[in-house]
Amino acid sequence: MGWLFCRPPVVGDVVLDVLNRPAVESTDAEPSDGLSPAPLRPYLILAGVLCGLYFLYSWVQYAHFRTPSWDLGIFGQSVRAYAEFRAPVVDIKGPGFPILGDHFSPVTALLAPLYWIWPSPASLLLGQAALFAASAVVVGRTTQQVLGSRAAGIGLTIAYGLSWGLQEAVKSDFHEIAFAVPLLALTCRALLLGRWTAAAAWSAPLVLVKEDMGLTVAMVGAVLFLKGQKKLGAALAGFGTAAFALTVLVLIPAASKLGQYDYWSKIEKTGTGADTSFGQVVADALGSGERWEMVLYLFAITGFLALRSPLALLVLPTLGWRFLSQDPNHWGMHWHYSAILMPVVFLALVDGVRSVRTSPRAWLVSYGKVVVPVATAVALVLAANLPLRELLKSETYRTDSRTAEARAAVAAVPDGASVEADVPLLAHLTADHRVYWVGTSKGATPDYLAFDLRGWGQQVSDPAQLAAQLHPEARYEITYRSDGFAVLKRQ
Repeated sequence: MGWLFCRPPVVGDVVLDVLNRPAVESTDAEPSDGLSPAPLRPYLILAGVLCGLYFLYSWVQYAHFRTPSWDLGIFGQSVRAYAEFRAPVVDIKGPGFPILGDHFSPVTALLAPLYWIWPSPASLLLGQAALFAASAVVVGRTTQQVLGSRAAGIGLTIAYGLSWGLQEAVKSDFHEIAFAVPLLALTCRALLLGRWTAAAAWSAPLVLVKEDMGLTVAMVGAVLFLKGQKKLGAALAGFGTAAFALTVLVLIPAASKLGQYDYWSKIEKTGTGADTSFGQVVADALGSGERWEMVLYLFAITGFLALRSPLALLVLPTLGWRFLSQDPNHWGMHWHYSAILMPVVFLALVDGVRSVRTSPRAWLVSYGKVVVPVATAVALVLAANLPLRELLKSETYRTDSRTAEARAAVAAVPDGASVEADVPLLAHLTADHRVYWVGTSKGATPDYLAFDLRGWGQQVSDPAQLAAQLHPEARYEITYRSDGFAVLKRQ
């Protein structure tokens, strides 16, 4: 999969064309299947710009220790294990914790070759940027081929590339859904072009991205069934459903130390931790304004015309579990959860525009002619309040005292040592240390402790006392201390 990071739009699109077109066709030739010509070059240029913006934002955030969660550390640790041909054990989740017993995402092993070249969690950020940019090429070029307008193709590439779902995912560091985004773009492209076998082939690997994606694969099967491909659709729906059941009921519990799929609790319990009936969960979900606001913004960026396409059905599995979840992080527009919905709604918009061209309602035909430039304009307006806007501010690149202190704390831990650290330092230590998270290292006695004195949960005034509380079996002495961080060594 190294090709995903070396001109990914070219390879991904050419593979699809090889499966469905004569081998003699060149990338800039007139299409032979009724599609409008759409040279790759403009979209490759846009993809390069988008990839650069995504990675620049991610890199600056990483380099300045502004990580929003522990996830980059977790994925950095698991990909390092794959790169070293070890089982994907993530000590950040707990000593010896098998990550496939948490979320089933073996697809991240495909990043191992990139990690060989650049053994750093930052390589994951680069990979994600390339995957997102590749999906923009698929969306934009498909738009031009279907609608016959380069302006529409370029405009929708920009609107998609700057969409809130992708920008929030970039802000949230790396996640496994980076692989689902281009796969879903290629799946929706195939559905738009009537390439039914290709649609099934592109969607099937989604079951290796994350456990819930099996339901999305099943929904692709349902769309194929509605399109008249009953045997193929039924088979794909059965495959996706079976994969979901197998993963959450068998594979994850088998790998988990607890012998269960922990995330059922996100649905079974309310935000206060009290047990509740499933009916009450559904009622609460449907009555939630924040959840419906998420849906409103999802379709508003397409002028609501995406709702005219059966492709819009593909958002239901993801929206379904997010509605049912009792975790507020799953409801709104933040974090990475909406990234996989972006290629679906934008290509559903393209399908919607195509369908209204023959509508008997004159106003709808007229609306279809202007909705793409409107969507582009909306995307540009919204971008003024989205994460990438930070790249225009000089303070984004400024190294403050806290960043300098964090770098000194990381440097104070010798290579190869085991270390228990707080969230801001985790990802920076995973490449050459065995890393635990503060408070989850029970059963292990790390060589070093690295504390964020301002703390994510609480401020730390006496790091030596905290060390004694966390590890009464050992004695630690401070080797580095600043206003923001402290590093202690086991004696």
